[in-house]
Amino acid sequence: MKKISEEQLSVEVIVASDEHAEYAAKICRLIEEAAAARGTGIAKRSVDYIKSKITEGKAVIAFGPGNKLAGFCYIETWEHGKYVANSGLIVAPEFRGIGLSMRIKKAAFDLSRKKFPEAKIFGITTSPAVLKINNRLGYRPVGFLELTQDELFWNGCKSCRNYDILVRTNRHFCLCTGMLYDPKEKIESKALEIDHEEKKRSTGL
Repeated sequence: MKKISEEQLSVEVIVASDEHAEYAAKICRLIEEAAAARGTGIAKRSVDYIKSKITEGKAVIAFGPGNKLAGFCYIETWEHGKYVANSGLIVAPEFRGIGLSMRIKKAAFDLSRKKFPEAKIFGITTSPAVLKINNRLGYRPVGFLELTQDELFWNGCKSCRNYDILVRTNRHFCLCTGMLYDPKEKIESKALEIDHEEKKRSTGL
């Protein structure tokens, strides 16, 4: 079993604000490095774009001791708030393997539900870990046609190395898996279960 350091245990996950805009360039580098290491597609985002999400209060950021960047995720809205995506989930290498992805994704999910309670929350990913997290939050796998059809969302895939697959299939599928949370179909039981687990972890019970 991996030994968890005191630094890893003391990570704080919060909603980002103006004061965190200075971390945008570091966040972009982490996303690009993760894409290169994984060898699969992760759509690139500009520093200015990440800054805009931070200053709009549409992002979650994690810090270790000394304000060391530990992780990040942001939310996007599509079709006038009908759909919300949690995107750009990243954890710094030294903070991986301690459940931080789950904490960040849950915080982004809660932020999405708070800001857009009627919206369908969706995502596309090639990461088995993210698929597992989404499943625990109540998402279900769906075809791409059940996701937003906003052209701006799909244009964001152009920087992905697998974009040609998306084009060849007329945007029906790619290497990513589509997942969707529909508040009209779900109750909050899974999210509450995760909250309970987090409380147990933080108290050591």
